[in-house]
Amino acid sequence: MGGIGLEFMEKTRYRYLGPSDQQQGRPQPPLEAVLGDGSRTPLPTPADLPTPAVGLREAIEVRRSLREYADRPLGIDQLALLLWSTQGVREVLKDRATFRTVPSAGARHPFETVVLANRVDELELGLYQYTALDHALISLPSPTDLTGRIEAACHGQQIVGASAATFIWIADAVRTTWRYGERGFRYVHLDAGHVCQNLYLAAEAIGAGACAIGAFDDDALHEILGLDDPHRFVVYLATVGLRNVEA
Repeated sequence: MGGIGLEFMEKTRYRYLGPSDQQQGRPQPPLEAVLGDGSRTPLPTPADLPTPAVGLREAIEVRRSLREYADRPLGIDQLALLLWSTQGVREVLKDRATFRTVPSAGARHPFETVVLANRVDELELGLYQYTALDHALISLPSPTDLTGRIEAACHGQQIVGASAATFIWIADAVRTTWRYGERGFRYVHLDAGHVCQNLYLAAEAIGAGACAIGAFDDDALHEILGLDDPHRFVVYLATVGLRNVEA
């Protein structure tokens, strides 16, 4: 049985690859793509974030997809910890690469994180981009019935509306393909798994839970987010919320 999936795997084998943009001496894309020019909200610095008492082994053992959440909001410090755990910058290497809290092929880190904040202390309901280089949030345009539209774009998955926050990971693919050519599209999807797993473990550590979402209407979601560059596209989402006491 053939199909576009098998064709993608075939055509991204090394024998089909030409020289990458990096090999041809073309300038590398920026380390970060700011998607809007809204108001900026600084986040608590990593050194000031709470240190969860949950150990790594416990977090791994109890980790599961959580689809029912408490009505309590996430604290801004809790959201900051989740953002730093998934895309936090530990070091900028001569403006050529970033070393972060997750692995990435060639340290290219192609993702921008957009958060749908439903119930987060100190944030109004809306969309916010995490600017990892300065550990802050920038507000993005938020259309009417924002949560309902994103939930509908996720094929009616009600966990979007129930979540305190939903993470939306947008790939800026040229950051990876600049170095790896067409094979870089494989690495973008691998990188998404690293990011989401860190979210799961960090959520467990703060008494919360996460649920990954891979089923969504690309066109509808891109319209909500104002994405019109074919090299920028949503790869993955995950809802987050605090656990019910009995959960």
